[in-house]
Amino acid sequence: MSNATVLPLIQPKAAACCPPLNERPLTSEEAERTARMFKALGDPVRLRLFSAVASHEGGEACVCDISDVGVSQPTVSHHLKKLKEAGLLSSERRGTWVYYRVEPAVLAAMGALLTKAAAA
Repeated sequence: MSNATVLPLIQPKAAACCPPLNERPLTSEEAERTARMFKALGDPVRLRLFSAVASHEGGEACVCDISDVGVSQPTVSHHLKKLKEAGLLSSERRGTWVYYRVEPAVLAAMGALLTKAAAA
């Protein structure tokens, strides 16, 4: 007999980015924020890095594990910085390495932006 307690799973709330594109026109501020996210992902190297972090086991990746994208290490650092500035990644320094993660709310917000609004 197990003494384990099952805890409810808390779903992350989507970041307050923007409504679905077909719900209403974006405000100027929403359009600026959204454009920064998509502009950051518009570069193939950044998209590969974002994908590497998002799909990495445990939901986070050490820069040492994702730097093999065909460019030099300084260029990888530059692209990771741009992804972080766009609000797509967060990071934490552990010793000499930096670990990156995609917050689940970021993915949820991006998905909600492009998803057709639910029928009321």
